[in-house]
Amino acid sequence: MTKGIYIATLEAHSGKSILSIGLMQHALGIRPKVAYFRPVIEDLPDGERDNHIDTMLSYFNLEQPYDSAYVFGRSQLIAERNAGREIKVIDAIIAQYKHLETHYDFVVVEGSDFLGEGTVFEFDFNVTIAKNLGIPALLIRSGVGKNMEEFAGSLRLAYHSFVEEDVQVLAVVANKIMPENLEWVVKELKALMPAKVGVYAVPKIELLAQPTIKEIAEKLKAKVLFGADLMTNRTGSFAVGAMQLRHFLTHLKNDCLVITPGDRADIILGVLQAHLSVNYPQIAGIVLTGGLEPEESIAKLIEGLSAVVPVIAVQEGTFEVVNKIGNIKPVIYALNRAKIDATIAAFQAHIPGEELMDKLLAYESKLLTPRMFQFSLIQKARKARKKIVLPEGTDPRILEASARLMAMDLVDLVLLGDPGVIRQKAAELGLDIPWQHIEVINPTEDPRYEDYAQTYYGLRKHKNVNLDMARDAMADVSYFGTMMIYKGDADGMVSGAMHTTQHTILPALQFIKTKPGVSVVSSVFFMCLPDRVSVFGDCAINPNPSAEELAEIAISSARSSQAFGIEPRIAMLSYSSGSSGKGVDVDRVRQATELVRQLRPDLKIEGPIQYDAAVDPLVGKSKLPQSEVAGQASVLIFPDLNTGNNTYKAVQRETGAMAIGPMLQGLNKPVNDLSRGCTVDDVFNTVVLTAIQAQGIDA
Repeated sequence: MTKGIYIATLEAHSGKSILSIGLMQHALGIRPKVAYFRPVIEDLPDGERDNHIDTMLSYFNLEQPYDSAYVFGRSQLIAERNAGREIKVIDAIIAQYKHLETHYDFVVVEGSDFLGEGTVFEFDFNVTIAKNLGIPALLIRSGVGKNMEEFAGSLRLAYHSFVEEDVQVLAVVANKIMPENLEWVVKELKALMPAKVGVYAVPKIELLAQPTIKEIAEKLKAKVLFGADLMTNRTGSFAVGAMQLRHFLTHLKNDCLVITPGDRADIILGVLQAHLSVNYPQIAGIVLTGGLEPEESIAKLIEGLSAVVPVIAVQEGTFEVVNKIGNIKPVIYALNRAKIDATIAAFQAHIPGEELMDKLLAYESKLLTPRMFQFSLIQKARKARKKIVLPEGTDPRILEASARLMAMDLVDLVLLGDPGVIRQKAAELGLDIPWQHIEVINPTEDPRYEDYAQTYYGLRKHKNVNLDMARDAMADVSYFGTMMIYKGDADGMVSGAMHTTQHTILPALQFIKTKPGVSVVSSVFFMCLPDRVSVFGDCAINPNPSAEELAEIAISSARSSQAFGIEPRIAMLSYSSGSSGKGVDVDRVRQATELVRQLRPDLKIEGPIQYDAAVDPLVGKSKLPQSEVAGQASVLIFPDLNTGNNTYKAVQRETGAMAIGPMLQGLNKPVNDLSRGCTVDDVFNTVVLTAIQAQGIDA
């Protein structure tokens, strides 16, 4: 069940508020705690608050801190994007949404407004955010100033843009449509949309199209002279008071805004008197132009009237003010209950809220984007703080990753090596590392060195290891780090940036050993592809596994997949799909598949199967139409190390996918190996994986 909805548009002033307010009203009727989230807000002067957020929090009395309802101002977002830090932006938005999702029953998410600088990339940005939040979307567009072909075509393109990125669109809404055209617009849009997509149209509502005196005053930076308690008066039209009073009075209409120079006392007083008269319409307010205000005697007269309309004063001349007012786009304020009530009424009359909420509550996203996966890893690591030892403390990549890990407060770290050399290298790199919170150990100078050597001697003397050999072993950072884990002085180890895989893993095989019932240590990579995360195994450890070993690797990989939130659908890869292929290699994969089915009948598995049939729905359906794995495999088991290692690297290089791992499976305590070509990101991610394993994740 989804806990959120993303409201997106294609343009500015589309009227998104009708959906956000209407859905909030409906959601609060079926869920006790609902939150409002607007990832990006417009830039505001210091001390001012976003009107959209304030309106939602105030009107609906939401028990939600203001700061939790947004992440970035527009200029901050653009700065981050221009600096190439889009990933940071996405991570921050995911984190805030997940916080709300955890503490509330439902979250109404409203996309950006397409105002000001940066609108060129805004549509794609909204698609990306909806995708990474893993929630369905509603699309809304205004029909003002568009012909039917343009309007319908753009909505259809927008729909496909979301769907192509695996974001389900529950409905499209045509807003601000002339009432007589509602049925026609719905009919035209339904012809372009799949039947499962709701299509709704909302008429143009005059009340919502009319700015209030408050909005006008804010846009013009006006001074309020009179009637401060009536600033929510709405303006239906405006009239310029430049003619003689007797002629001007004939131009007054209900709710009109009078615009006149501030020295026209005759117009000011005449209009106010007309407002009190039953023979003339009631006006909304008066704007005094030219930086002129009524003289003291006139001001005193106005104050004494039994009924006063808002009177505001501006510096600009009449012509400039008229143009500015004509360009003001109305907004909804918490105090303007009439507009909010009209918005809710329009939603209820034209959009079936119950039908939408039923679709939402039934929706369950299976999408797992790389950013979602990485966020989930960080959240898992934070659940129980673990101590991870990094034997290669002088490597710049290790030091940079350590600085990031400590800055994010994810783990406790132990760096092995000469403390002076390590600190000097960190200083040369300009890294801000809180040394008071990190253990830096030179193995031979550590008080535990002799105890570790004695322990190793006791464990390995049956292999003809003597005490001098044990001391030599404990002087090696890989052996010392592994012994820290064995003795309970650390929870896991990550190495391999400067050492071979054998050098990293051999100590673990000697005395950490494998879990009960596990005969083979294997590995998996979490391959973060653009639209999914797949588990690749074994791409790092076993050169030519037997059928029995392949089966065990598949079962371990499925366990790892489940532990990290990925539903395991196992593809046992080979050069042939189904029963057609012959040969020793394909028979070995076929035998391994049958062993998994015998040992774990609960797992979804297919094999032998080719890579394209495993991951491409069309190919999978063509080659193995009855399979529940073909075309949607999430765990891919390679027949040998040669195939697996080359494939993961090819996928990584050719698609730009991030490969997190390798993560070793089957050891009693976590030890993970880096490649000597690893990046800082690789180190960071592998430490996070290791910390999660150390929590007792069954992998």
